Amino acid sequence: MIKIYDTKARTKREFVPVHEGKVGMYVCGPTVYNYIHIGNARTFISFDTVRRYLMWRGYEVTFVQNVTDVDDKIIAKAAEEGRTPAEVAKEYTDAFIEDMHAAGVLDPDIRPRATEEINTMIALVEKLIEKGHAYVVDGDVYFAVRSYKHYGELSNRNVDEMESGHRELRADGQGLEDRKRDPLDFALWKAAKPGEPSWESPWGQGRPGWHIECSAMSEKYLGLPFDIHGGGADLAFPHHENERAQSEAACDCTFANYWMHGGMLQINSEKMSKSLGNFLLLRDVLKTTEASVLRMLMLQTHYRSPLDFSDERLCEASSALCRITNFIKNAQWLCQNAQDGETTFDMALLQRDVAAMREAFIEAMDDDFNTAGALGAIFSFIGEANTYMTNASLNAADSAALQESVQSVIELVGVLGISVEAECTDVCECSAALLALAHDVAGYDGSEGEAAIQCLLDCRAQARSDKNFAVADQIRDGLNDLGYLIEDTPQGARVSRK
Repeated sequence: MIKIYDTKARTKREFVPVHEGKVGMYVCGPTVYNYIHIGNARTFISFDTVRRYLMWRGYEVTFVQNVTDVDDKIIAKAAEEGRTPAEVAKEYTDAFIEDMHAAGVLDPDIRPRATEEINTMIALVEKLIEKGHAYVVDGDVYFAVRSYKHYGELSNRNVDEMESGHRELRADGQGLEDRKRDPLDFALWKAAKPGEPSWESPWGQGRPGWHIECSAMSEKYLGLPFDIHGGGADLAFPHHENERAQSEAACDCTFANYWMHGGMLQINSEKMSKSLGNFLLLRDVLKTTEASVLRMLMLQTHYRSPLDFSDERLCEASSALCRITNFIKNAQWLCQNAQDGETTFDMALLQRDVAAMREAFIEAMDDDFNTAGALGAIFSFIGEANTYMTNASLNAADSAALQESVQSVIELVGVLGISVEAECTDVCECSAALLALAHDVAGYDGSEGEAAIQCLLDCRAQARSDKNFAVADQIRDGLNDLGYLIEDTPQGARVSRK
């Protein structure tokens, strides 16, 4: 039974989808005026993981994520750079998709763009006016917040204690706040300003407000109510509160059944900001960090909790990933070198531990997608398996059970979007230092890291046989300096990354 922490209910609730076996999921996408930062990336990676798990559990998931390609920030960026808003939006939409691919985030099933859904938004605004929840002032349309009696329930706010947002000025200097019936009311449609993109509407030329976009697009592609609405904690108010208000006021039904919000990200325990000089773009981080390491860092913390991002945490995540890849390599090595004779560890116990790992993984993920607990289940199994494999021998008949345990680990980390198979194809990186060591000590003249390692191991075995311990120690110490460990087993020597 999957339980989800629902922001509105402020508790975990059993997940019961609107349609059995299917999940409709909407996650707010980017406003495309710049490259996304690492905090944005955390939200998208978190909900990508939720989606992957639901799919793995057998649900047919329809995942919708919008692109806001018309907005004040896009217009300002275009004016600053002497380009059109459409040009700016296209550049950063393409960059966003590229960055998501680099981070291992799956494409949404549907990616609507605000500029392509204007008529859908206009129809929703018309419905709100017709029902008395919105009003027109000189080409602007506002939602009447107090006309919807449940306003504030999502973000746990009291309407009477709330203040309106920042003060906006029109081109003539008149405050927009002065034109509203209530300071809390927010724009559904904005009258056109000179030089800005605009569309024809029943209220004249203009463009949509930010909040109406997601309401219109989620209803169009998922219907109402749909199952899960997600985003960062910073969107709970006012964006999601306003979405919910206008959608439920228009349709007289529930908008989303479960509201999920991800925790915020800090850099070295400080809030990320350009003024502090710690503003990190995702694409810059991925220039020096593997996507699987980045995901490992992020998923070691529950999605609702604050996450501290630092070089130290990246190193810890890299070490954690190495624990997984080393287990896989060592197990595969044992399987490849299986011999006739008795197996020195209990295969039945190994299989029970695999089953226990899978059960603990599911239990953790069913509990509000607790990725930290799920990873803990995997690492607990790896610790046990490593104990079994220390100085172990394996016969060919039992190697299938060990290989199945490897596939289970690969499968479960894959559910979290962490790829390990690519890292496991080569025992070593083909560095110049490694090739030089193999050439100088063992006479290797090739260019393949795997072959260089094997040549060094063969040379070490011969040196030990000849009691030439100086050469044997030189190979061991040389590999150790390059980040490799040699382990002598009954089936021969094997190498793993530290």
